Amino acid sequence: MRGRMVDVPAADGTADSYLVVPDGDGPHPGVLLFEDAFGLRPRLFEMADRVAGRGYAVLAPNILYRGGPCPQFDLADIGDPDRREAVFGRVMPFIRDLDTSAIGRDTQAYLDFFARQDGVDPGPVVVVGYCMGGLNALRAIEAHPGRIKAVASFHGGRLATDEPDSPHLAVGSITGEAYFAHADNDHAMTAEQIRMLESALDSAGVRYRSEVYEGAPHGFTMSDTAAHDAAAEQRHWENLFALLDRVR
Repeated sequence: MRGRMVDVPAADGTADSYLVVPDGDGPHPGVLLFEDAFGLRPRLFEMADRVAGRGYAVLAPNILYRGGPCPQFDLADIGDPDRREAVFGRVMPFIRDLDTSAIGRDTQAYLDFFARQDGVDPGPVVVVGYCMGGLNALRAIEAHPGRIKAVASFHGGRLATDEPDSPHLAVGSITGEAYFAHADNDHAMTAEQIRMLESALDSAGVRYRSEVYEGAPHGFTMSDTAAHDAAAEQRHWENLFALLDRVR
């Protein structure tokens, strides 16, 4: 595999990003991988490499690039449950900058860049998101249904809210497949919010699967944080690869 950092011209600046392309001539189907709130770091590179090992080209952009290049804080803090909340406090202003319009514009820039890379299939991609990246991934496929053929969200938060621009209100634009893995007892995605999301998906006729990983905390996929759950992480890989293989 050929993995390297690249600079992606984005809507409001430059997004430092990790691009990994499998060996061989390709073209390889593309996967956009959207980070959690803790940003691009070795754990995300490992995850991108694992997906690439299945034969997919992967672009993992720093979706919080408006706050500067990664890392934007001391990564040692995310493994300490007592200091983890302080990190959230520092990163929240950058997350709030990502409104619906910004996500749509950024995603177009990521897709345009990705499609131009050697060995990458320029056709529709799959978008995968973790934590806040799950929200961004849902927004991305809603904004670009013709260029994104499937979405997978893992412990995504605020996918359905009472706000007028809640992402669940726009799922009718989705033409591809969707998969949602929710953390158990997640304050960012409650049982009521899950019901709201599923009701909207049903009404829109979207092909989807939505399930709660019982006992798994918010952030269960991230092995470098205190929220990691090994069994739930493994389940996530199985479901992600099954989705990728279905829509390949």
